[in-house]
Amino acid sequence: MTTKRSISTAKPPWLRRRLPSGPEYEQVRALLHEGHLHTVCQEAACPNQFECFASRTATFLIMGSRCTRNCRFCNIESAPPAALDPDEPQRVAQAAARMGLGYVVVTSVTRDDLPDGGASHFAATITALRQHIEAVQVEVLIPDFGGDPAALACVLAAAPDVLNHNVETVVRLYPSVRPEADYQRSLALLRRAARHHPPIPVKSGLMLGLGEQRDEVHQTLEDMLEAGCRILTLGQYLQPSASHLPVTRFIPPEAFHAWRRTALSLGFDQVASGPFVRSSYHAKDLYHNL
Repeated sequence: MTTKRSISTAKPPWLRRRLPSGPEYEQVRALLHEGHLHTVCQEAACPNQFECFASRTATFLIMGSRCTRNCRFCNIESAPPAALDPDEPQRVAQAAARMGLGYVVVTSVTRDDLPDGGASHFAATITALRQHIEAVQVEVLIPDFGGDPAALACVLAAAPDVLNHNVETVVRLYPSVRPEADYQRSLALLRRAARHHPPIPVKSGLMLGLGEQRDEVHQTLEDMLEAGCRILTLGQYLQPSASHLPVTRFIPPEAFHAWRRTALSLGFDQVASGPFVRSSYHAKDLYHNL
């Protein structure tokens, strides 16, 4: 008789941290509430939310808080989204200015219901930020826009300082982790973005701990590098709720350090790799160190 192997959900010591406290956290949260704005920090239950808010920074989530896709790792609600708010780009820019941000990261839910996937809304947000904050630097973390080259071109034409699109996991796990996405489509987006003139640094990231094998991760890094990705993030997948995919393994910090060395040796320009690393974690430092 065989028994099904259970996977422990207890977090190891390196994933336990003290939450920062102080007035800055509440000030940022109040400012976002006042502006009727969403952040991926809150909607995706990011483990760095308290640290980032306490440091007076946040990753803005535009186009609502409901996604048209249902990725099995993501805490953002999958439901019919509301109509776009045409005033949102200005409110994002105003909030970023009040927070004193010189480097702003903007991401979104996936909006397959929109003809351009929301690309023009990204462009409007980049434009609004440049109007409100002198010499601002803007990083955008975009969905795949259904593979539409015109939508990607619309965002690139607004001249973000960094173009980020996450591959998220290895190709074998796409059907279970990202059933409505496509590995090759994401690589094609990175490739098109990398060919843009003038060049805009291309960034992407992977979650580890979903059941990927070492050789699969290595191949994925090579695929991303070949597609033109220059900045890489590697972080630990954490299960948001019991209805999401379980963690298959908690990767120790030393393994993340080893992956950083591997990625740099392959040819990536900048790599952030660690249990708490997320797409926009210390994004400004990665860009400024290029």
